[in-house]
Amino acid sequence: MRVLLSTYGSRGDVEPLVGLAVRLRDLGAEVRVCAPPDEDFAQRLASVGVPMVPVGRSARALTTAAPPPSSLPRHAAELIASQFDAVTAAAEGCDALVATGMMPAAAGARSVAEKLGIRYVHATFQQLTLPSPHHPPLAYPGRPFPPEVTDNRMLWDLDAQSINALFGEALNTNRASIGLPPVDNVRDYVIGDQPWLATDPTLDPWQETPDLDVVQTGAWILPDVRPLPDDLEAFLDAGTPPVYAGFGSMPMRASKDVAQVTIEAIRAQGRRALVGRGWADLALIDDRDDCFVVGEVNHQALFGRVAAVVHHGGAGTTTTAARAGAPQVVVPQATDQPYWAGRVADLGIGAAHDGPTPTTESLSAALTTALTHETRARATAVAGTIRTDGAAVAATLLLDALSREKPPMSA
Repeated sequence: MRVLLSTYGSRGDVEPLVGLAVRLRDLGAEVRVCAPPDEDFAQRLASVGVPMVPVGRSARALTTAAPPPSSLPRHAAELIASQFDAVTAAAEGCDALVATGMMPAAAGARSVAEKLGIRYVHATFQQLTLPSPHHPPLAYPGRPFPPEVTDNRMLWDLDAQSINALFGEALNTNRASIGLPPVDNVRDYVIGDQPWLATDPTLDPWQETPDLDVVQTGAWILPDVRPLPDDLEAFLDAGTPPVYAGFGSMPMRASKDVAQVTIEAIRAQGRRALVGRGWADLALIDDRDDCFVVGEVNHQALFGRVAAVVHHGGAGTTTTAARAGAPQVVVPQATDQPYWAGRVADLGIGAAHDGPTPTTESLSAALTTALTHETRARATAVAGTIRTDGAAVAATLLLDALSREKPPMSA
């Protein structure tokens, strides 16, 4: 069996595919991944021996450039065109294509699968992109929903209209170029009849809906056996467990002094600080020995050794911290991150910061909640419920489905 995994997005979109790719390979499949051409993505896939096909522009460059909402259709058109070019070549000879990431990228990937006549599966790493009467959709930048509309079903209708307006023309132009008919509803086309929700049921419980047959596999996590750097080990061993603060792929433009604010808030709690550079390029603010800065490290190994994790609320970071039993403070910046902040607070495993722009006082107050014995005990209890088999479940589902479709070998 040959499987292509395709995404366009941040590290949080790429990392789960690493886990799925390895589990598919363990079951005998040949796997490759289409992803943005960022060096850290290529290095991560190379570290597990999975071939990567670069697609489109650098995701980090696009994110940090902060293009205005009005440019979204133009960037989407470029992304869709790059999908048709690169994914078509990468998918030749494959039996299935699993797509995730940004909506226009997934729309291009599904069109490629349709043209090649191979199985397609859409996967998402948070449920807010899946239509449901139980929750509203996420609004696209520059296209807010009318405040007077509160019915979720009506909001999902508006969501479909918005996605068509943003991406429909570019998608159908590219589809026509390869002889495919136009798509009337881009969102429903991308999601398909049976999407996969690759999240943990404790952290992200899906409520069944008659309109969509969702398969919740569990989060796609690959055990990370990389050792921590020697200098980081030395810092961890030199005192009490620090508070880790890192914001992943978020540029943190809303707060110019986020490193200063974060370190001062941690110090206000009498704690040492461990700062993750991330795409915001955070750095130390002085030369005191109670702070240390790290780049790319093994969060699975690290989070079990810290007093708390301050982060942006990405699905992957939330899940990794929850699995480690580390109390969390979520400072949500965009998209699904307020949802994950709310889930952390609702579960009692941390605190949700109010808004994307922390002050020393507001972040210190959130840390006061996260650093209590009660929060630590609750985080420890929830850690024992987090599933670790999601990638294996998904890999088995896909290969079993492909095996049923393949005709028997002739004698």
